Amino acid sequence: MEDIKGWRNAVNGHKFIASFSGGKDSVLALYKASKVGKAVGLIVMMEEEGKRSRSHGMPPDIIHAQAEAIGLPVYTADASWADYEKIFIQLLETAKNQGADMLVTGDLDMPTDGCWHEKVTNQVGLKLGMPLWEMNHRKAVEEFINLGFITIIVTVNLSLGMREEDLGRTLTHEYIKELEARGIDPCGEGGEFHTTVLDGPIFKHRIPIRKCGIIRDGEYAFLPLELK
Repeated sequence: MEDIKGWRNAVNGHKFIASFSGGKDSVLALYKASKVGKAVGLIVMMEEEGKRSRSHGMPPDIIHAQAEAIGLPVYTADASWADYEKIFIQLLETAKNQGADMLVTGDLDMPTDGCWHEKVTNQVGLKLGMPLWEMNHRKAVEEFINLGFITIIVTVNLSLGMREEDLGRTLTHEYIKELEARGIDPCGEGGEFHTTVLDGPIFKHRIPIRKCGIIRDGEYAFLPLELK
């Protein structure tokens, strides 16, 4: 498909702030963008209490451990859904003042019209880069694994074919085939699952984690992680 807005190749030569969840898509986007541009930091939105990340439910110490292993500073703030956009824009403005001229995200299926990230970057005067935009989902995960990244499942939606026993599993080629056989998108783009990346080519060392007891919350199940 034609790259209508050039989001996939837009990063060339730019200094960028990367929207970071700690999961596979944001890490792969950061890796690919860093090959052709320069990262100045990671932007992470936390829940109101500041105890978990808004996207993947990771505690601050895991997020900061990932950032330290990658070698980038973290731009972070607590936010409710009501003030999420306002605070996200404030973080973008801070990153711009530190030299960023672009926001990079790990979205694969963002629409060309009505794109929220394009809306907020336009307000701040930043460009938008999405290195994974419109990539085939299977190919994106295969590239991630082939590059040597290690990631585990930390959140599952039990109403979408995932199971509690999927929590803690490492994404491998064999596991991707299993998920697809169960009718599950290999990237979890339907909200089936979220991941946390523990190691890979942009990490100076593996993140040492301890898996805690599984938590059930309605149709979701979570695997809390702690640093060892």
